[in-house]
Amino acid sequence: MPDFTRRATEEELMDDHSLATDALRQNLDELETINTWLGGYAPVLNALERLRPQFPAGRPLRLADLGSGGGDTLRHMARWARRRKIPVELIGIDANAFMLDYAADKAREFPEISFQQYDIFSPAFQQQSFDLITCSLFLHHFPDEALTQLLAQCRAQATIGVIINDLHRHPLAYYSIKWITRLFGGSHLVQNDAPLSVARSFSRQDWQRLLQQAGIKRYSLRWRWAFRWQVVIW
Repeated sequence: MPDFTRRATEEELMDDHSLATDALRQNLDELETINTWLGGYAPVLNALERLRPQFPAGRPLRLADLGSGGGDTLRHMARWARRRKIPVELIGIDANAFMLDYAADKAREFPEISFQQYDIFSPAFQQQSFDLITCSLFLHHFPDEALTQLLAQCRAQATIGVIINDLHRHPLAYYSIKWITRLFGGSHLVQNDAPLSVARSFSRQDWQRLLQQAGIKRYSLRWRWAFRWQVVIW
């Protein structure tokens, strides 16, 4: 039984950046279905609406989605922007070439989306600047020390703000997703990684501590259904 008083440290199978199999493709499809069922895109889209008055005038909004994975969050953001006639340049950043190819194939009908392969801690990436940076179900992959560094880095690279959508570490969330993935015959990857993602995720106190350690004072922290945290750094 996990210790829900602290973040788990066991690595997920998806943390292997060389992973490039049909099982990973199936896992990405399954994660998109889970996010759709459980309102997994709402925290990001709600935050975009809140930050909309600060969008630049006269040019497209330049946004980087770190750990973009299958690109599903980017596609939802592109649809959101199209409905509001907001010009955007959406850039998916990932270290896994297989995921980037998968995501690019799924985004063929979205010319406003592009993808780049980077180590986000590399100087080459850190020199880039964006209006907004989003991190959706990505930050729980990092231990606290690296995460504190990354939070400070994102704040420095984003001129408007940073939007974080990640999981709430809670027994109900853990056991619910564990049994849902088994009940519906999820792949080995999703049955292993989905509950582990919850165990590696965050409490409210975790976020408050990590943001303080990163020197970030201007932010909002909101709980969202289903067992999500929305963090907006201004």
